[in-house]
Amino acid sequence: MSIPVSQSIPLGRVAGVDYGRRRIGVAVCDAERIISSPLCVRQTTGDHAADAHFFQQLVADEQLVGFVVGMPLHTDGSTSQMAVEVERFGGWLGRATGLPIAYQDERYSSREATGMLAGIGLTRARKKERTDAVAAQVVLQSWLEVQSAGGGAAAGALDG
Repeated sequence: MSIPVSQSIPLGRVAGVDYGRRRIGVAVCDAERIISSPLCVRQTTGDHAADAHFFQQLVADEQLVGFVVGMPLHTDGSTSQMAVEVERFGGWLGRATGLPIAYQDERYSSREATGMLAGIGLTRARKKERTDAVAAQVVLQSWLEVQSAGGGAAAGALDG
């Protein structure tokens, strides 16, 4: 399987997405694309219409211009089986919202998110709830840093 091609995303607010079979973490950035923040975690239901409505409402509420979806790669950079699901999800998300989708390497994002949440006084259950949104923030912030460095798709976003 080849890594999917990232689409160009126009200037404006972007959402980062950490896809999972049970939960989808969402983060957003400011319109100037300086900083990202965790927003929410969507519990997946298997109801594609409800999920589409959630993301369409998210686009309207947050005035989004695109999505950055975390792409799970193996430590050696090769694609994982989960990457097939993520690519399918990204295609669906683009069709459901009509917005461009970029992919960003998400290796170690969950580990980094767990580290960020350590020692801040949350119960184990609350940490688990927040981890996916913070992982989405890590993915989005990585993408923002690549964009601000002028690298665009070639330097960090996955472009096949």
